[in-house]
Amino acid sequence: MMQRISILLLSVAALTACGEKAQTLGTKNDATAYSGASNAFVAPGWTAGDKTSWEQHLRARGQYGMNDHSRAP
Repeated sequence: MMQRISILLLSVAALTACGEKAQTLGTKNDATAYSGASNAFVAPGWTAGDKTSWEQHLRARGQYGMNDHSRAP
């Protein structure tokens, strides 16, 4: 009788370890990427909060600054 109870308790303990809790963070409102930073590390000529300015700077950076194929001699 005691052996059955211990086996039952061990199996219940093993099954509860298999359960997974929900991994929600709640409500987190991230700012948009083009909303900008309030420090000195932003690109010159870029206006914080202006989406078209942000897109133009990303396009220019991708084309000229970060594209190894266009920089190769």
